[in-house]
Amino acid sequence: MILKTYGWAFGVTALGLVLAVLYDGAAGIGLVAILAVLEISLSFDNAVVNATVLRRMNDFWQKIFLSVGIIIAVFGMRLVFPLLLVGITASLNPVDAVKLALEKGPVDEPGTYGYLLNAAHPTIAAFGGMFLLMLFLNWIFGEKEHHWLGPIERFLEKIGQVEAMSVIVGGTVLFLVAETFATDHAQTVLASGVLGMVVYLLVNGLGELFNIEEDDDSDDEEEFGQSTPARKGPSEIAKVGGKAAFFLFLYLEVLDASFSFDGVIGAFAITNDAIIIAIGLGVGAMYIRSMTVHLVREGTLSMYPYLENGALWAIGALAAILLYSIEHEVPEVVTGLIGVAFIVAALITSIVHNRSHPEDAHVGKSASPAS
Repeated sequence: MILKTYGWAFGVTALGLVLAVLYDGAAGIGLVAILAVLEISLSFDNAVVNATVLRRMNDFWQKIFLSVGIIIAVFGMRLVFPLLLVGITASLNPVDAVKLALEKGPVDEPGTYGYLLNAAHPTIAAFGGMFLLMLFLNWIFGEKEHHWLGPIERFLEKIGQVEAMSVIVGGTVLFLVAETFATDHAQTVLASGVLGMVVYLLVNGLGELFNIEEDDDSDDEEEFGQSTPARKGPSEIAKVGGKAAFFLFLYLEVLDASFSFDGVIGAFAITNDAIIIAIGLGVGAMYIRSMTVHLVREGTLSMYPYLENGALWAIGALAAILLYSIEHEVPEVVTGLIGVAFIVAALITSIVHNRSHPEDAHVGKSASPAS
């Protein structure tokens, strides 16, 4: 089971360590290991949120998440995207951007790769922060199967009955951020933040739209006797494919990107070598993906009812940290510990709940997991 679930991660780890040795000798191994742990600690809550989406996708799209998604996450977001971002902001062609990255200049020296990437932080933080904030607001204002922080979540759920409340609150937060402590980058923050909101609403909305259309198609087929869809048990979730799954896949990739942006910049506190950073964070990203699949296969979200709540509160905290970090430095260890604290607290309260209410405990692995 471990090899089946974490085989890709083990394989990428071995490849990453070989590349690190060939590129930077024995020192590269230690740096890659540290960066991988950094990525895992920062993105563990991402694995839980990913699992809530992935379990809605059929086997084919779960496999796409583990194959094509790996290429996008490891090579695209951790290596190619930072190069493109530096190239665009510094008006460099791809070749010059790669040369600049290989020069390994210090992050506090103007004109270096790390300096230019760090200078793009307001853009990155505003986009990622607003995307994650919209995800959190959409959840906190919506109906939930379980209420972890009962009075707070029920109160906000009632407020969420006002149409477009998540957009109203998100837009207000963005305006306040741009007009208060992010005044030096107000236009950049507003533009990037609005784009983050639009991307979230577009991808999430299209996914829900096609999900509804596919459900209607299934109902029509059953009515005319063309097919008989399998009925879901009390702890099972309908799995989607086609266009609905495609947009869920895009949603997962943008979500992963929102998590990875800040990690790439923060990694320069450990090393100024962009190649080692890409390898280390790529290895860590693989374990997050494998953890996501593990959670789906084991039915962990059903067994621990408050785990999803804890992860989404962690997402809300991360969104706030990203927006705050536009003008104020936040240590990576603080970001990682806050996320882990929410997850651990939700896990502990779930265990306590299951022991006191054994009749409510949902035990059982999800059917037909992706290989």
